[in-house]
Amino acid sequence: MSELGTTWRQARERQINSMRLSCEILGHILRKVSAEDARGLRDGPEGWSIIEIVCHLRDFDEIFYNRAMMMLEGDHPQLPAFDHEAMAIEREYQAESLADAYGALQASRARFAAFFEALTPAQWARGGVHPERDSFSMTDALMQVSAHDLDHIEQITRVLAQA
Repeated sequence: MSELGTTWRQARERQINSMRLSCEILGHILRKVSAEDARGLRDGPEGWSIIEIVCHLRDFDEIFYNRAMMMLEGDHPQLPAFDHEAMAIEREYQAESLADAYGALQASRARFAAFFEALTPAQWARGGVHPERDSFSMTDALMQVSAHDLDHIEQITRVLAQA
């Protein structure tokens, strides 16, 4: 394997570890959050509650996985867009259990990490058209997971710090 190929492989391995670690970090943060705080503490007057954020992370983990599967199975597919605000209302995030939502995220994340670990070099070369970013590679799909997690982990820790 070339030096560049080794570098990409190592970078992807680190990113897969990061997606596992960000989910674990979230679990440590949530461990002391009560059901009352999960529903009552919000990111501003019109912002999401902690439970809504965790449900969003869970559902978008599934969306990100499905987009990656579309890229794997299709020829540069147009990836679907989703309205995260509408999903929060339609799926009644506010009524969900924090433990159940986080448990589902953990299960989804384990499957998603295994998916990335199993990709061949040819599969890593697959791509699609992202609804907000145009051309989107499998490596972009991997990197999106941890970046998305970090955005919302920061949001949750900020909400908790302001309580």
